[in-house]
Amino acid sequence: MTIKGPFYLAITVSLLTFTSSHSSYLNAEDAQIYTWHVNNDRNGLNNNEQLLSFSTVHYSTFGKLGFFATDGIVDAEPLHVPGLTIGNQIHNVLYVATEHDTVYAFDAQSGATLWKSSLLKVGESPSDDHGCSQITPEIGVTSTPVIDPSKGPHGAIYVVSMSKDGTGHYHQRISALDLVTGTQLFNGPTEITARYIGTGDNSSSGQVTFDPGQYAERAALLEWNGAIYTSWTSHCDRRPYTGWILGYNATTLQQSAVLDVTPNGNEGSVWMSGAGLAANGLYMYFLDANGTFDTTLDAGGMPIHQDFGNSLIALSQDGSGIRVFDYYATDNTVQQSDADIDLGSGGVLLLPSLTDNAGNLHFLGVGAGKDHNIYLFNRINLGKYHPNGGFIYQVLSNALPNGAFSAPAYFDNKIYYGGVNDTLKAFSISNATLVDTPASRSAATFVYPGSTPSISSNGNANGIVWAISHTTPFILYAFNAEDLSDKYYDSGQAGSRDLFGAAAHFATPTIANGRVYVGTPTGVAVFGILGK
Repeated sequence: MTIKGPFYLAITVSLLTFTSSHSSYLNAEDAQIYTWHVNNDRNGLNNNEQLLSFSTVHYSTFGKLGFFATDGIVDAEPLHVPGLTIGNQIHNVLYVATEHDTVYAFDAQSGATLWKSSLLKVGESPSDDHGCSQITPEIGVTSTPVIDPSKGPHGAIYVVSMSKDGTGHYHQRISALDLVTGTQLFNGPTEITARYIGTGDNSSSGQVTFDPGQYAERAALLEWNGAIYTSWTSHCDRRPYTGWILGYNATTLQQSAVLDVTPNGNEGSVWMSGAGLAANGLYMYFLDANGTFDTTLDAGGMPIHQDFGNSLIALSQDGSGIRVFDYYATDNTVQQSDADIDLGSGGVLLLPSLTDNAGNLHFLGVGAGKDHNIYLFNRINLGKYHPNGGFIYQVLSNALPNGAFSAPAYFDNKIYYGGVNDTLKAFSISNATLVDTPASRSAATFVYPGSTPSISSNGNANGIVWAISHTTPFILYAFNAEDLSDKYYDSGQAGSRDLFGAAAHFATPTIANGRVYVGTPTGVAVFGILGK
């Protein structure tokens, strides 16, 4: 373990807004899962679950309840809204988006289809896979949508979809659908187009152009300070492409922010294995994939040509737009990009404020990618680039021997990681740092792409870590959050009773009101307490 850089005490009112906006407990019947991994911290924790406990999660009492069939692959995490009146009845609603460009509203208990809405225009189909096996055989909705219950007459779900028209042209669009009716809001959808000053890939006359056919939207959508943020990656690293982040006003669907983080170079896209851009307070955070990085810096330590490939990046708002506020790049970032050993394969997690042994307050986050390390970062001083060694807050070297194509989760002062061909590991936090040796680990090993865990608890009690093994059939695991060697359940324990086929590539478990929902190539698998 290495720890670098100063410890910062941050006590201003504005920075105290970094503490989680989702800290209050809800009633069990009011599980609100409006965004990927529960909240904008991306901690994956539903701490309001009163039905799933150490005594109820056992193969004799817990297992397969049903299956909600869809018309395509469910790569996006299902979202959950309680207590909506649809058709004169009150429903807890599960919202599911597919790669066939369809959004479904299911009754979360019965599986009845309350409505479904196609995002395709007349004469269109979902995009083909561009000869890339990463999202195949079709590309429609890949990224997890985001829900705002305060927008429109009944609340809105924001979705980005890709399609192909009859002339062979590709389209990327952002829609806002009414939660109750499924109809388009705010004169949507809005066609996604953009230009940015630069001389990089797909540029002309000093401007880079966003080509909708060259990109896919994989990272989950983020609603932050009145805008919906999208981020973009390529099809199998096939150039030309650069690193775009685009924002849209949540009440008008008009474009409000355009940023390219490799405008004078190439690559540097946002992938993060389907994880979401994270935000809390003043800044937005993400891991950028391999691409051009300018090792010549300006007086402020920023890349001289504004190329930030293979970096941890923090964005701030600049008027109605966004800009790079800070970043961190390893001392060998160029070599890592050249070898495709970048940070961009994993997601980030923002931690609650932590106090060290001297009483100093710290605002930290964590992320990991392909280089086997876990990075703990100071959210107000990421560390920038230093050719003789970066100044990031803490590095756990070789903590994930095969890298991370997933994102972590957080519960009760521990971080949980499911690396590639590795066990699920819990790392404790002590003195505002990560302890080098895992506090516990599972006996089970998780094949590529590893696992992004989700966690349920009732406050700080009954902590259960849920993780998917991407075997065929997939296995849903439930572990004791205090000791991962203590397995409560796996979906193979009851023979064929609880088995489905494969899980979707980006599948992340959604836990709500005693049920666990898992996206698959043909719908959503539902697990819960048997007989309920």
